[in-house]
Amino acid sequence: MWFSGAGVPAVGQKISQAGCQTERLVNGAGNMPFKSIFTVLSSAWLAVLSLPALAGEPVPWQLGFQAAVSPSMREIVKFHNLLLVITGVVVIIVSALLAFVIWRFSEKRNPTPSKTTHNTLLEVVWTTIPIIILVVIAIPSFKLLYFTNRIETADLTLKAAGHQWYWSYEYPDHGNFTVDANMIPTAELQGDQRRLMETDNRVVLPVGKTVRLLFTASDVLHSWAVPSFGIKLDAVPGRLNETWVRVDKEGVYYGFCSELCGVNHSYMPLAVEVVSQGRFDAWLREAQVKFARIETLNTSITLAQRAGADGKR
Repeated sequence: MWFSGAGVPAVGQKISQAGCQTERLVNGAGNMPFKSIFTVLSSAWLAVLSLPALAGEPVPWQLGFQAAVSPSMREIVKFHNLLLVITGVVVIIVSALLAFVIWRFSEKRNPTPSKTTHNTLLEVVWTTIPIIILVVIAIPSFKLLYFTNRIETADLTLKAAGHQWYWSYEYPDHGNFTVDANMIPTAELQGDQRRLMETDNRVVLPVGKTVRLLFTASDVLHSWAVPSFGIKLDAVPGRLNETWVRVDKEGVYYGFCSELCGVNHSYMPLAVEVVSQGRFDAWLREAQVKFARIETLNTSITLAQRAGADGKR
């Protein structure tokens, strides 16, 4: 199996360093001051928060996104950060207004309630400001939508088909073969393979190449989702959905089917290995033989038989 550990490096290094720092302080002379305790705990917590940036997989105590390795995911993160600022400002302003109203118009300070029912300026303001906020959100939102939608020219095409409960992949530009990817049972895991995340055959893509992605399904709705790529797209029976990806870093990146598709929905992982162009070409030559379709083998046998018959003549 092709494997590159660049996408899933050891993620416990920072926590181990924080733990060693704690041990040195505890074992030292005298009592550990409160400031030192706070410093150590803060360091450990920051190490935990930084874990998602180190791996192409979910990790314990993860907050935020996984590390972005594609242009689409980087744009999604930028849009998320913009929304975070906008929602944060809205929450602060609304909370401040609510606190002011509670204080200013309490029964103690305002024993005689106002009978005002309309205020034209106030009504215009609280209608206009939300419209402006929605426009500010809508413009980058639509830009991002069209950016991730499809690509005009691609270096290669990958077609993924969802089944109950596994994925099959085709490389239409590189021969007539199909790769089935089933989850590896826990009892058959080897080495550092991830439980419920590893497949017997990984999707292999070349680094730095633009890949057109086509999705469909053979039975029910599925959804192909890899967080590090910024992709989550439904696979619909009888239809083709399209998007694209360009991965900038070699490694192994994991995802899952994200559409409830039956009793074994949770056992449809995705494992995508991104390798150099040379390694991809080598894998391609091997895959064209190993995963060749039956009709392709029969055609080759027939052609060989015809060639042999022509030679006898």
